[in-house]
Amino acid sequence: MKRKTILIYVLVILGSTLFGAGIGVLAAYLRSAPSLDQVNIHQNFTTYIYDIKGRLITDLYKENRIPVDITELPDHVKNAVVAIEDDQFYNHHGINFIAFGRAILVNLRDWSFSQGGGTITMQLARNVFLTQKKTIMRKLEEFLWAVQIERKYSKDEILEAYLNEFYLNHGAYGIEAGARTFFGKSAKDLTLSEAAMIAGVIRWPSRYSPFINPDIAIDRRNFVLSRMEEVGYITAAEAEAAKAEPLNLAERQQRVVEASYFVDYVIGQLVERYGEAAVFSGGLRVYTTLDLDMQRAAEKALAEGLPKNNSHDGPLTQPQGAVLAMVPQTGEIRVMVGGRGEDSFNRCVQALRSPGSAIKIFPYTAAIDQGITVADVYMDEPTEFVTITGEVWSPRNYYETFAGEVTVREALEDSLNVIAAQIVDQLGPQTVIDYAKKMGITTFVEQGRVNDVGLAPLALGGMTKGVSLLELATAYGVLANQGIKVEPLSILKVTDANGNVLEQNSTRLEVVLSEQTSYIMTDMLRGVIERGTGKNANIGRPAAGKTGTHSDYQDAWFVGYTPDLVSVVWFGEDTPRRMVYGGVRYGSWNAATIWGDFMREALKDTPIRDFPKPSGLVEGVLIDTKTGLLVTDDCNLPPDEVRREIFIAGTEPTEISPRCSQPWWQSIPFLQR
Repeated sequence: MKRKTILIYVLVILGSTLFGAGIGVLAAYLRSAPSLDQVNIHQNFTTYIYDIKGRLITDLYKENRIPVDITELPDHVKNAVVAIEDDQFYNHHGINFIAFGRAILVNLRDWSFSQGGGTITMQLARNVFLTQKKTIMRKLEEFLWAVQIERKYSKDEILEAYLNEFYLNHGAYGIEAGARTFFGKSAKDLTLSEAAMIAGVIRWPSRYSPFINPDIAIDRRNFVLSRMEEVGYITAAEAEAAKAEPLNLAERQQRVVEASYFVDYVIGQLVERYGEAAVFSGGLRVYTTLDLDMQRAAEKALAEGLPKNNSHDGPLTQPQGAVLAMVPQTGEIRVMVGGRGEDSFNRCVQALRSPGSAIKIFPYTAAIDQGITVADVYMDEPTEFVTITGEVWSPRNYYETFAGEVTVREALEDSLNVIAAQIVDQLGPQTVIDYAKKMGITTFVEQGRVNDVGLAPLALGGMTKGVSLLELATAYGVLANQGIKVEPLSILKVTDANGNVLEQNSTRLEVVLSEQTSYIMTDMLRGVIERGTGKNANIGRPAAGKTGTHSDYQDAWFVGYTPDLVSVVWFGEDTPRRMVYGGVRYGSWNAATIWGDFMREALKDTPIRDFPKPSGLVEGVLIDTKTGLLVTDDCNLPPDEVRREIFIAGTEPTEISPRCSQPWWQSIPFLQR
């Protein structure tokens, strides 16, 4: 009797201990449930980048997921998913114990985890908050998260989150991305048959994808339709009609990123402002200034204009090239081609190269603004300059010849180095640098043993660091925009996934030159295209521009503009060296050709208009090009030495050329001997 009593006591104590331990474990398990504050459903959504006309440039994502509002979806789309994944969805509070018990029996029979018995809410908990690892502990966690999700969110909110969450293979997450991937349409436009097809893929994407196994996918679709009929969502006739529909899939799209250098440029700005997570998974809508039509025209012109007998520097084809175009009035970047597309180094903004004679707009702009006129005469002849270091420098012109007496206009049109050096020397290097800086150039080196405060860097463009296409376009844009500098702009507006505006940008302006100085410079740069070194850039409409070639033929430029667009073309080797291919030397004349080809195509639908002419100018003044002075009506100078000129009011000549008081042939040197 005592033994029985002792045994009973032992069993009672043991049972109580086990019960207490069980209660403790259960209590601890329940205490591990997440708080409602922790249950925040956050999903990764695709970010979209659009061009100026609202066309998609590219999308950015870690998971290609396009948010969709459940209220926009027809019932058959929602019902197809519910019927196959959780037909008791509206009748449970997160856990379907009957389905779960059935799954346990199947798993015990098969000694596996083949059945999960998971509800839509449990699947959402697993996908958003937990892992895909099949363990008992994860399943227990799933229960707790599912219950809390049901406590915090309505059934429609849970279903909407689930419809945006599941993976369908081929990089598509959610019903909207799936609809576009498989059928090339929005989820709200899916037919019953198409909705059933997508719902069928959810359970096993790699097997049931219609792209991979179309026959199996059709069988699976028909099974979903049968389940919808059994549940009462559709009639037998509707099910049979949907089963009879052929599989009309969209053509699989290869992912192609257009304007890759511009996209990277925009991404850099977005990441700096919003962080990487928001950019690649926040569902942003980014509206940019790029014009895809112009971008394609630039890419084509560059590809066709670069040397065919090229070389290679490692994996990259050489020479490389770049094109950048922007609207001078707004700074909106319409084109950014940063290279041949073989890498991510953006030569429009990251590369600094010698501008060659393209730098000459700065000494000439400073000269005009300081009272020098287009008719002032300089002597183009061998000239020695003494630098601040005491060295003697003798600039040479491109053709190693000298033109003698030339006007400022002629000197710029023919890109005469000696005259540019004389003007820099006359004004002072720092004055020229100051003008260039206020027009947008930031890369001058003004201190140190090697610097740009000298005649050669400012007259010939051999800068210490060099200049970028973006800054050179900005500077030339000042002239195109009547003296107003605009900051380059690439992003107009950014919204979040819900359409809330995060930023909206507008043009930032600064007046840096007078309208009169800008117009005079534009008028001279028109002559570069019409009569001077930039003839290859003639596009049959008012345009102005300047060539630039590095003295060793390592860089070739053309920078030009119309009233509507300023653009820069550059090409050269990434590791600078002379550009000679197949025995042919390449330079700015080739860049001018590329510029012309691009601009003709880019502006083909833009009405032709002239540069606006400000007040405060005096036009039609007849001058002697050998003296820069006035020519009277009865003056008998050779016709090619007389020209009508334009001046800023108050700077026009008032004296009569002394050559008008003698017969014209006496002005010819060899006739005076």
